[in-house]
Amino acid sequence: MQNELQISHRGVEMPESPIRKLAPLAYAAEDRGVMIHRLNIGQPDLPTPQKALDALKNVDRTTLEYSPSQGYRSLRKALVNYYERYQIKLDADDIIITCGGSEAVLFAFMSCLNPGDEIIVPEPAYANYMAFAVSAGAVIRTIATTIDEGFCLPKVERFEELINERTKAILICNPNNPTGYLYTQREMNQIRDLVKKHNLYLFSDEVYREFIYTGSPYISAMHLEGIEQNVVLIDSVSKRYSECGIRIGALITKNAAVRKTVMKFCQARLSPPLIGQIVAEASIEGTEAYSREVYEEYTERRKCLIDGVNRIPGCYTPIPMGAFYTVAKLPVDDAEEFCAWCLEEFKWKDEHTPASISFSGQEIPCTGETVMMAPAAGFYTTPGMGKNEVRLAYVLKKDDLRRALFILGKALEAYNAEKSKKN
Repeated sequence: MQNELQISHRGVEMPESPIRKLAPLAYAAEDRGVMIHRLNIGQPDLPTPQKALDALKNVDRTTLEYSPSQGYRSLRKALVNYYERYQIKLDADDIIITCGGSEAVLFAFMSCLNPGDEIIVPEPAYANYMAFAVSAGAVIRTIATTIDEGFCLPKVERFEELINERTKAILICNPNNPTGYLYTQREMNQIRDLVKKHNLYLFSDEVYREFIYTGSPYISAMHLEGIEQNVVLIDSVSKRYSECGIRIGALITKNAAVRKTVMKFCQARLSPPLIGQIVAEASIEGTEAYSREVYEEYTERRKCLIDGVNRIPGCYTPIPMGAFYTVAKLPVDDAEEFCAWCLEEFKWKDEHTPASISFSGQEIPCTGETVMMAPAAGFYTTPGMGKNEVRLAYVLKKDDLRRALFILGKALEAYNAEKSKKN
């Protein structure tokens, strides 16, 4: 008898996505006619700019060819003008177009880190950073921030405790996913000084720069003086133009050696999406009014969600200053168990519940409503942290957010009542 084929160590270590791993439960609930209010994923519901949609509809090529491995120069030049609005001065050659921001992170890790090298990351952090580190053979060392302190950056001494001969980089997301935290000038200077002192790379994921809800200035890693060769900036058009599906991101650095190395990986995967680049380029110029309207809409949604969460008995979330996420503490022992229960066992129905829902192209009778959230423990690597927290994305219309929060409140009541009976 043959031995069973083995899965790779890398495959075993690869974490599941806390955002997507409950998806099978959601599909099964929809099969049963349950309407799901999705607060779990950062998929904007706002329309893509009309200018971009028009460019898609009017693609006049007779051949859909490979693009250059670094992306079309016209798109990279348009991005130079875009970054100039944020006082980030670049040349087109500083920019490499990638298949989404995700590929930019992966290629940054693969180009700058050896297996066993360590990256310091404030947690909670975007869960896929851990997956990309596993892919590159790198090790994530987290430094905890807490909901009770509003997820502010810990003192510099905490970073120094983690730095050793294997430490090669610090990774930040600013504004932050999943917390919505926005780093202050003092905190960015603290990171700059650490990077300079220990000659580290600074990977800075800044895909949410359009969504800052405070009078404080946006501080890019590219603004920090003295570490220009250390900075690798990660970007994407997914969120700011509601274009998650076109998979266009960018890796940006002044470090020529890093760019040369990244290009090897770009050549190995051939080219970024042709159609996506056409759409992205059309989105950059002449959409300022669109961007203002989107910003104002998210500002109102943020207030709606934060006020609503903090009115639910036992729930708490700080006020996020950026992005369109927040981490909320719930009155449960295990948020992942609760999130699964919401999809498997709970549904709410009243006079406001719709008569039917559209699922798999068909209208089926609606049997009730529930809410889907991302358990926050998956955004931490420290065992036990985030166990009673969830990440919520305010990517629904305000009326839908209010309804989702009402149903969340009813779900918490029912779940805790059921728990009390069992105890």
